[in-house]
Amino acid sequence: MKVPLNILIVEDDEDTRFNVRDILELDHHNVAFAGTAEAARTIIKTQAISVVLLDRRLPDGNADSLLTEFKELSPNTDYIIVTGFADLDSTIAALRHGAVDYILKPINSDALRASIQRIANRRTIERELHREHEFADRILKTAEAIVVVLDFSGRIIRLNPYLAKVTSHAISELINQDWFETFVPEREREGAREAFLNAAEKIETRGIVSPILTKSGSLRQVRWSNTTLKDERGKSTSVLAIGLDITDLIDVQQRIVQSERLASIGQTMTALAHESRNALQRIQASAEVLQLEFENDPHVHGDLMTISRAVKDLRGLLEEVRDFAAPIQLEPQSVLLRDVWRRAWKNLEPEMESRNVQLKEKLDDPELVLGLDDVRMEQVFRNLFENSLAACSDPTVIEVSTRKCEDQIQITVRDNGPGLGHEQQDKVFEAFYTTKPTGTGLGMAIVRRIVEAHRGAIRVEDGVAHGAAFTMQFPLPLRPQLV
Repeated sequence: MKVPLNILIVEDDEDTRFNVRDILELDHHNVAFAGTAEAARTIIKTQAISVVLLDRRLPDGNADSLLTEFKELSPNTDYIIVTGFADLDSTIAALRHGAVDYILKPINSDALRASIQRIANRRTIERELHREHEFADRILKTAEAIVVVLDFSGRIIRLNPYLAKVTSHAISELINQDWFETFVPEREREGAREAFLNAAEKIETRGIVSPILTKSGSLRQVRWSNTTLKDERGKSTSVLAIGLDITDLIDVQQRIVQSERLASIGQTMTALAHESRNALQRIQASAEVLQLEFENDPHVHGDLMTISRAVKDLRGLLEEVRDFAAPIQLEPQSVLLRDVWRRAWKNLEPEMESRNVQLKEKLDDPELVLGLDDVRMEQVFRNLFENSLAACSDPTVIEVSTRKCEDQIQITVRDNGPGLGHEQQDKVFEAFYTTKPTGTGLGMAIVRRIVEAHRGAIRVEDGVAHGAAFTMQFPLPLRPQLV
């Protein structure tokens, strides 16, 4: 299908103008006339002209000088030079100044129609490409999926705004950056890069879930589909990766599983505690009676004290597990944040009397007030401090730092101890996991539940050279929830 164009004939010879018009109207093009350069200039400024047939010599100008001017006035217009004087130099000059074709007089109708049709075909293709490009750009800008193109060295060639949104980076920061150094957790980089390079030229994978690092250091879980892009010769040139952020979905699934697990534990522990309470009380009462009877026998008295401590420990264990399984109901109020960990530290002072310990603070806003349950958050800091005190040899330094990052607040507790191994980092928040000779392994699991109840997240800082570091991240403003 031939698409009609708006064509301007700039020709001072009237017979030539009408002859050319008759030829062009065979293909239903819209034709306008101009007998001078000045008239052509006015039409080009005021009308949307697709093609200009420009006579090389006009009463008030010639094509060599007019082409540059007209191109500036209407850069999207195509120009065909028409002349009765053909020479190689003038042809080269016309093409150099932006003409798309050069036609000799007397005008051959077939040659003119073919030249115009080539322009029409090219414009149709350009319109289609523009529409496809605009459609692709709109998808990239609006789709809630990560789209990134990497070269075979792992550098970012192109990305969509959603990746920047998810990771809190600016797009300008990411172009030409190394994907693995920027987005892959440090301990996974070597293996991830090796796997990428091995599979790059034949890659086409779906459903792989792997984390990416945000600018703040938190992790987002992403399900990837990858394929290679090829050039016109079929050679692989880059990798296209499309990722769906499934962090929230995984969180919901984990919460459901955790809720079911906690409910089961809670029911079991409630029944166990109920059945055990009477037995423990009888054991305790019997031990106290025997203490009275054998108060003068230090050996028996020592054994009975051991029994009493065991009863107390067992009762405490049952209560701790039951408390862990129970829903966390927060009572938030406005609290000066630094006061929360200072109270937790003060309550631990009796345990630190014979030790060389120091608490440091590094706060970007010492007067920061948050809406949180200060009793529960004091429990969080106490647990973190206790773990650091247990892990560190004196002199012990524990640092609490805070940093505001856009609409979030980050709180980091760091010590100068031996740090955590990879297995400990992976399992530290799991219920019943502990490296201590005594304890239930519920402390850090409870910490995570309290933090999440405040709609926050807690993570172990990866790659800390000396000491362990835990970072809590909360949205601002805080709106706690029941978990």
